[in-house]
Amino acid sequence: MRGLILRLLVNVLGLWVASSLLDGIYAEANGDLVWAAIALALVNALIRPIAILLTLPITLLTLGLFLLFINAAMLNLAAWFVDGFYVAGITDSLMGAIIVSLISWAGSAFISDSGRMERVDVHIDSKRRS
Repeated sequence: MRGLILRLLVNVLGLWVASSLLDGIYAEANGDLVWAAIALALVNALIRPIAILLTLPITLLTLGLFLLFINAAMLNLAAWFVDGFYVAGITDSLMGAIIVSLISWAGSAFISDSGRMERVDVHIDSKRRS
C-alpha cells in the first residue's frame, strides 16, 4: 500500500512539473493534481492495456514510437475525467506525457514493490581503470 501511495505522489510530482513547464497543461488547485494523478493511474491500469493491444500493429510498425501518442491520449482522458485539470492540445499532451513518464520512471526506480525507498550503490573498481 505504501508503494502505491509513493508512486501516486511521484505521478503528482510529474503532473505538477508538466503543468509548471507547459502552458497548455494547468490545474486550478493542487488537489486537482492529486485527482488527476489518481485518474491517470486508473486510466493507465484499465484502458491503456486495451489501447496498446488494439494498436499493436501500428506500434510495431513505428518501432514503439506510437506509445507516445497512447500516453498522450491517456493524459487527455485523465484530464477529461477531472474538473480543474486541463490539457489544451496535442503538442502539450505529448510533451506532458513525456515529462510525466520520465519523472515517473525516475521516481519508480527508487521505490520497491513493498514501498521502501531503495538505495543504489555504485562501486568503481580502481584496479580495472588502469
